[in-house]
Amino acid sequence: MVENVIWPAYLDAECSLSEGRRTAKELAVPEPTVDEIASAVQQVGYDAVIERGKTYPREYEPRGRVIVKGADDASKGDLLGAVAAYVAALRE
Repeated sequence: MVENVIWPAYLDAECSLSEGRRTAKELAVPEPTVDEIASAVQQVGYDAVIERGKTYPREYEPRGRVIVKGADDASKGDLLGAVAAYVAALRE
């Protein structure tokens, strides 16, 4: 079983690529939370586990991370694109 990790910095519009953003600027949202990311992962159809006390290596403040379980059929880029689109839809 493949487990993918999604850090909030991957989807954060306020982060540059060198600071850790991995989605296109148009898909990114400002300051995504692990709760929003976990909701979006579940809407995409995968199981999500939130780990709140974790800190992304390029940041100083812990924002947590989301572990995505069972995403064997999707690449990480496809998964991040879908999750970013759902997080943006959740905020509308």
